[in-house]
Amino acid sequence: MFTDKQILRIPGPTPIPPRVQQAMNQPMMGHRSGKFSALFAKTAERLKPYFGTQQDVYIITGSGTSALEMGVVNTLAPGDEAAILVSGNFGERFAKICERYGVIAHRLEVPWGEAVTPELLDAFLKEKPQVKAVFATYCETSTGVQNPIAELAEVIRKQSDALFIVDAVSCLGAVPCEMDAWGVDIVVTGSQKAFMLPTGLAFLAASERAWSVIEQNKSLAFYLDLKAYRKSLKDQTTPYTPAVSLIFGLAEVLDILEEEGLPAIVKRHELMRDMTRAAMRALNIKLMAEDAYAATTVTSCDPQGAFDAEAMRKALTKHYNISIAGGQQHLKGKIFRIGHMGYCEPLDVLQVIAAIEMSLHQIGAPVELGAGVKAAQEVLIAHV
Repeated sequence: MFTDKQILRIPGPTPIPPRVQQAMNQPMMGHRSGKFSALFAKTAERLKPYFGTQQDVYIITGSGTSALEMGVVNTLAPGDEAAILVSGNFGERFAKICERYGVIAHRLEVPWGEAVTPELLDAFLKEKPQVKAVFATYCETSTGVQNPIAELAEVIRKQSDALFIVDAVSCLGAVPCEMDAWGVDIVVTGSQKAFMLPTGLAFLAASERAWSVIEQNKSLAFYLDLKAYRKSLKDQTTPYTPAVSLIFGLAEVLDILEEEGLPAIVKRHELMRDMTRAAMRALNIKLMAEDAYAATTVTSCDPQGAFDAEAMRKALTKHYNISIAGGQQHLKGKIFRIGHMGYCEPLDVLQVIAAIEMSLHQIGAPVELGAGVKAAQEVLIAHV
């Protein structure tokens, strides 16, 4: 076994394509040079289709959480009220950011593994007519749930003048997103998921409705002040030092994505989701999310005591150099999560399923070797 061959099947960071790694190895250039400015402006423009927007997309040197914080601090002031749709760990993160800035966070919570439905949101907003923003997570990484953003946006537009701000960190670039058509006001994402880059870049787009609020809001932010990014982008630059090498890589990523085409990318991720779910069912492992709300980028699985999830994960790493994720918060040690996004294809899914089966056998768990692989193969063959 090659010890340097680490196989990541976690929900991020995800594997980096070799040609992207090569692109990031280009010689450094001045971040205020005309050559870099042209590259930066063109790259930002090329991000628009993945957001489904005609608005500018801002590139921030920071993690996805920096863009989440940006969505809060630029639109709300201390004492403002917001509705936070919490279906897992990352919905709760939005609430914590709001509270750090003195925003009153009204949580609409559902059990982990369930989605926030339009009906629940409709009833909630009727009780909270004063909220100025609604925050939601598109793909809740901690549970493998994909919330119905288009339908939630429709409810908000009918019920409220509140802004709709969406965390799409763990799915944008792998799922449909029609920010303008759906009526979403801010969408944020990060570089280390479906965009196949190292951690270090965040992307954000804002609607005209959002900008009308941002321009009037006295932001508490300095580095995360969106108005500064808007002003700088007009000059094809950033207000603060950008991560130049990551921009080189992003330009190459966009080449790769454009070569495949967004419709094909979405179908590939849906296929990998369906293969993974079929395999888990064949192995009698409970899936946390129901089919209607199953994320296309990560699958969360609950052994329900049939075997030790952590022991299986450790065997997977020890024997096969494959990493999958564990549970978070109260699910730590109880579940496991398989990432299938970005630089990942159906044959990679067969690999991780086969290795999971063998790891289960090695820890003494009841498993029918080949059952999960066969189920996934059948899904793949039907697709081909």
